[in-house]
Amino acid sequence: MTMYEKTFPNKRFRLTLEFLKKHVNTSETIFDFGVPNPFSKIMEENGYTVKNTKGEDLDNDQTALQTEEYTVFTAFEIFEHLLNPYTILQNVKCDKLLISIPLRLWFSPAYRSKTDMWDRHYHEFEDWQLDWLLEKTGWKITDRLQFTHPVKKLGIRPLLRYFTPRYYIVVAERIK
Repeated sequence: MTMYEKTFPNKRFRLTLEFLKKHVNTSETIFDFGVPNPFSKIMEENGYTVKNTKGEDLDNDQTALQTEEYTVFTAFEIFEHLLNPYTILQNVKCDKLLISIPLRLWFSPAYRSKTDMWDRHYHEFEDWQLDWLLEKTGWKITDRLQFTHPVKKLGIRPLLRYFTPRYYIVVAERIK
């Protein structure tokens, strides 16, 4: 099964692209943390130059962060999969980043695929935790957005998803 085979996250991708366009010029080179994915393709289709990692274990190997040439670092829905995002943020060599994460939902357990060891959430962030992580690693948030992710199902949890923010995206600059 390929990523998003049954459910394509149109709302999340649309809002992420709008936020990206608001803060990043197409003349800038993006290092998108993680392997090529449907959103990195969307960025390229919208005129951005995008580089990705090659599938290495990013908790243990940050070589690409130091060897690639880029002016903007992006990590869209990847920090929750890492054991140590602190080290990643310390090794980013540009002065601007955009990060989005799914927020921890009090009514839903941490996500864990039973079949794919890479498709698991080690961190279930609250917004203040990402803010603190960025602050501790030398970044200042200049804009942020939270949004919901309703699902077309019946039940209490699907109802809660209509008004409980599910995603959090920030843009930050390195403090000099």
